[in-house]
Amino acid sequence: MNSLRIARSALRVRPTVTRAAKRGYADVTPDKIRLSLALPHQSIYKSQDVVQVNIPAESGEMGILANHVPSIEQLKPGLIEVIEEQGGSKQFFLSGGFATVQPDSRLSINAVEGYPLEDFSADAVRNQISEAQKIAGGSGSEQDIAEAKIELEVLESLQAALK
Repeated sequence: MNSLRIARSALRVRPTVTRAAKRGYADVTPDKIRLSLALPHQSIYKSQDVVQVNIPAESGEMGILANHVPSIEQLKPGLIEVIEEQGGSKQFFLSGGFATVQPDSRLSINAVEGYPLEDFSADAVRNQISEAQKIAGGSGSEQDIAEAKIELEVLESLQAALK
C-alpha cells in the first residue's frame, strides 16, 4: 500500500503543462494558410500560401483561415473555393476526401477526384442526373441502384455548384 501512496504523491508534484493561449472563434489574422491539395495523380497546390479555403465538410460548410483550430474533416462531394493572395479565387469540385488543419496554419486536402469547376457543362450534368434517376428508381440490381444513388448525390452537388 505504501507504493500506491508514493505514486499518488508523485502525481501531485509533477510539473504543470503550459497550454497554448486560447484564441476566439474565427479570429482574423493577417497571416496566410499554407495549402496542399492533392489528388492521386496530381498535386493542384503544393504548400502554397493562400488567404482562405472554403470546404464542404460533413459537419457543415467551413471557411479556413490562418491559425484555424486544428481539426480533421471528412469532405462530402462539393465545391472547394481557394482565395489566393492576389485576391482572386479558384473553385474545384471534389468528389469527397479529407481535410487536415495543422496547428501551424497548414491545410492538407486529399481527394480521390477533383476538377476545376469551369471544366463542367451544366447540360451534361442535367443529362447524367436524369439517367441516374432512371436507374435509381428502376428495377435493376441492388448494386446498380446503390451506385445510382451515390452518383445522384455527387451530380446534385455538382449541379448546385454550377448555379
